[in-house]
Amino acid sequence: MKTLHIEIKNAKAYKLLKNLEDLDLIKVLKKKKKTTGLLSEKYAGSLPDSIIDGLHDQVAEARESWERPTI
Repeated sequence: MKTLHIEIKNAKAYKLLKNLEDLDLIKVLKKKKKTTGLLSEKYAGSLPDSIIDGLHDQVAEARESWERPTI
């Protein structure tokens, strides 16, 4: 099924939607609250140390290649 975002302009429209939900024709979804936290805090500790070490090595290698002359 498709998910649609709609704007309700009056209470009667909302009541109509609730009635359609009661008839199991639609599902009214609650709006999710956005978190304003930093992504670094959100994903801290989500990767194993072995992967992090490998990523650090790749970044260091890439930086070294940028500093080498290309001629």
